[in-house]
Amino acid sequence: MNALDSFVSDPRIRVRRDDKPSARPRCVVYWMQRSQRGRENPALNVAIDAANALGLPLAVHFGLHPRYPRANARHYAFLLDGIPEAARHVEARGAAFVFRPYPHHSLLRFCEEVAPALVVGDENPLREPESWRDGAARNLRVPFWTVDSDVIVPSCHFDREEYAARTLRPKIRKLLRRYLKPLGRPRCKAAFARSDRPRSAPFDARDLLTTLPLDRSAAPLRRVRGGRAAGLRTLRRFTTSALPRYHEDRNRPDLPGTSRLSAYLHFGQLGPHEVALAVRRARAPREARRAFLEELIVRRELAVNFVARNPRYDRVECGEPWALRTLTRHARDPRERIYSEKALEAGATSDRLWNAAQLEMVATGRMHGYLRMYWAKRLLDWTPTPADAYRVAVELNDRHELDGRDPNGYAGIAWAICGKHDRPWPPERPVLGFIRPMTASGAARKFDVDEYVASVGRAAAREGART
Repeated sequence: MNALDSFVSDPRIRVRRDDKPSARPRCVVYWMQRSQRGRENPALNVAIDAANALGLPLAVHFGLHPRYPRANARHYAFLLDGIPEAARHVEARGAAFVFRPYPHHSLLRFCEEVAPALVVGDENPLREPESWRDGAARNLRVPFWTVDSDVIVPSCHFDREEYAARTLRPKIRKLLRRYLKPLGRPRCKAAFARSDRPRSAPFDARDLLTTLPLDRSAAPLRRVRGGRAAGLRTLRRFTTSALPRYHEDRNRPDLPGTSRLSAYLHFGQLGPHEVALAVRRARAPREARRAFLEELIVRRELAVNFVARNPRYDRVECGEPWALRTLTRHARDPRERIYSEKALEAGATSDRLWNAAQLEMVATGRMHGYLRMYWAKRLLDWTPTPADAYRVAVELNDRHELDGRDPNGYAGIAWAICGKHDRPWPPERPVLGFIRPMTASGAARKFDVDEYVASVGRAAAREGART
């Protein structure tokens, strides 16, 4: 029996290439991309266990490419904050962490150098990263697995696009006890000889941010730090202060009622298992814990399902048929006003609530979840077509949000603009048709708009942005 045969029954593992290990392998390689952490990482655990089964050392390869689609200096600064911690935690588990920045970032070249028996990667359902994994499967000459390490219930259990949270929720509940449990922390049993250890490039975040050919359309943030330690501090602050009132305050942008964990989850500096278990253990009302776990597990994994199963996730064509019909029927309706993309990015509209939400995103790298929905819907009133509204929403969200280019972002835009995971909302209205409306007057009945606008101004001033 092959030493790796017992692994492939794990639903979290996807065998992308099933070659036999080479006759004289030197190691196992873990290709770290989405799961940028050395702890609480199912993909790293699989790689360590496989290396131990083969009696080989493990090399963790992190290749930094400066042209990740729609990523810019803001995102790279947050990412680079976490690399030294990831390296320390990987090394503490007995593996070699190998950092290779552009132009020496190629996984295939690294594998030619170290001759692995097996390559393990992490899953990412977005189009471009998925194409990279497909390319690796075609071009590697050894077994290649990917591990679904950034969801709690593996996505393979849901092989079709789910219609809404109500269709996914019962399926997740049936499986949650099986998967929501503490993760192990295996250690490597074999180590590289000093002469065989692969070389890691020097790491200097400031130098990399200065010299790499990055998109600089959004500047790094001064007051927001990435990395696992910062993420854990944010998690502790949330569970002790905001979580007890989460079920009451989460839709109040004027209050500090949300977790602010999305960027750490997006970059894989925190994993969903540890966040969910921390919330389960927290001293907070059951209603609060239940409300947060609904967002973290059901809604977040619904977004992953949407992106994984709908190839048009970043275009308006991803919408529900009823929504596309109603938007088409109203495509020629007069718009309130057409703003240029430059004016929209600057927050120079007649709607002060929308302008404040846009400023919050540009200045702080985040936008309150309730306002993300309002923000996207208003674009239908201010752009020539629903396709334009969707495109502008994606471009602005992906450029300025720290958690841009994420399934949650695409699912939120699709919900707001083209009815994804929603239902028709009569009566039929100009421009929107049967798309669910959101209005500034409705927002004012839910929270203190004046306080929210003022709080954004204060946050922008602290960050050094113009208000």
